[in-house]
Amino acid sequence: MDQLGLLFMLLLGALLSVPVGARLGLPAPVLMTVLGIVLALLDFVPDVDVPPELILPALLPPLLYAAVRRTSWRQFAANKRPIFLLAVALVFVTMTCVAAVAHAIVPGLPIAAAFALGALVAPPDPVAATAVAGQLGLPRRLVSILEGEGLFNDVTAIVLYHVAIAAAVGGTFSPWRAGLDLVLSAVVAVAVGLALGWATNKLMSVLGDATLQIGMTLLVPYVAYVLAEELHGSGVLAVLTTAMFLAEYAFDADDVMTRLAGHTVWDVVDTLVTGVAFGLVGLELHNAIRTASPGWTELLGWSAVVVAVVILVRLLWLLPATWLTQRLHARQDKDEDIPTSWRETVVMWWSGMRGVASVALALAIPLETEDGSAFPHREEIVFIAFGVIMVTLLLQGLTLPWLVSRLGVRADTEREKQYEKELAVRAAKAAKQRLREIESVEELPEELSEQMLRRAFDIGLRISPDVGDEERREAQEQRARRVKRIRRIHSEMLSAARHEVLAARSEPGADPEIVDRVLRHLDVRSMR
Repeated sequence: MDQLGLLFMLLLGALLSVPVGARLGLPAPVLMTVLGIVLALLDFVPDVDVPPELILPALLPPLLYAAVRRTSWRQFAANKRPIFLLAVALVFVTMTCVAAVAHAIVPGLPIAAAFALGALVAPPDPVAATAVAGQLGLPRRLVSILEGEGLFNDVTAIVLYHVAIAAAVGGTFSPWRAGLDLVLSAVVAVAVGLALGWATNKLMSVLGDATLQIGMTLLVPYVAYVLAEELHGSGVLAVLTTAMFLAEYAFDADDVMTRLAGHTVWDVVDTLVTGVAFGLVGLELHNAIRTASPGWTELLGWSAVVVAVVILVRLLWLLPATWLTQRLHARQDKDEDIPTSWRETVVMWWSGMRGVASVALALAIPLETEDGSAFPHREEIVFIAFGVIMVTLLLQGLTLPWLVSRLGVRADTEREKQYEKELAVRAAKAAKQRLREIESVEELPEELSEQMLRRAFDIGLRISPDVGDEERREAQEQRARRVKRIRRIHSEMLSAARHEVLAARSEPGADPEIVDRVLRHLDVRSMR
């Protein structure tokens, strides 16, 4: 098997892990990590040959863009306090604690190299946390916090990592320079993200066609990341800024085809790239173990201590941070998502899994310093980092469903249904208001006006049956049964038509392009 065959193996595994994980009640990213470990143990599977500096640019932009599509700028703005406590403050605290402990237990480990280790294991993986949490039926507020933390903590961690690596390689460190680099990196990234978002929005209207617009969205995350990195900004933050800008302004409410097709395409991209990313995590574990120096007892002991520090620091930070946030929330009545009980805090603590970003940063540690000597304790750092990644990802990822079930943390379905009902009422009112506006300029027959009024009400009723009273719900159910029967018959008629047209494709003298055009017309009719 060559590298291309290995890639196809991971892509196939990414698809199969979704239904298998759903049946076993396990997160698909965790299953892909296990698959990567199994593949790494097989003799006929080649070692991964991906330059470390390409892992983040290749995998992270589409994953971040897909995650941002499920959120909104308002949600981030409302949750800025809990996100700051987790994505910025907790990364600093975790990095400092890990650096102090690693410097103390690993003989001869320079403090700068210890800080590099702390920075690369500090950020929980945005993809792992949201992918795992999203499948467990957690309250939406917890998922929102985990998404915000996962998306923004990489920004902080990656900048701190580069500062620590520069200090380890060059032998000098300036706190003021580090702080300035952090601020400048954020400013450049936001400027690049906003500019690219604005330019992409303009190009969308020029392209017009749904296929071209979706193709543009596939390119934009990579352009944002690479452009920001070239300008010494944060590529991660640039992708987030661009994605949030486009989520707010890029698509017209009436552009149904682009929206539906875009969701489908990005769901496919998210599934495949996530699977490859976590399969790569498992495959790289073999390389980390092989390149580690002798002394397994010491290496495993150091890894266990750092894992304990990473897990305990998150718990010890979350307990007072959650308490403080709850007190401020109650006093100021902020519109933010916060854990409402100790059970939800425990779930947030156990959701701090490390993943793709930590792997890429560990593998990207330079081999040499500026004076030509070997980077101090590089093999030990890589081994410890992979120990943290594997324990948090596999142990926490595999046990999180059990923990959620045991603690009884579930989404507030009644609240979700109530919000859905409110949106249904707003949609129906908007449709009725537009009907009145049309009636003011057009003379509609009374029968047509009444029919359109019923359809306006049906818009809300189909979204949420609770909108109507019992009599109207019964009438809607009868109409729904009648419509369902009509659609079934119509679907069978269209199916016969499609089979006939498709059969014509293989007839002598048939023009495949014309046949496909007619078939697309029938397909569109089938979607109505």
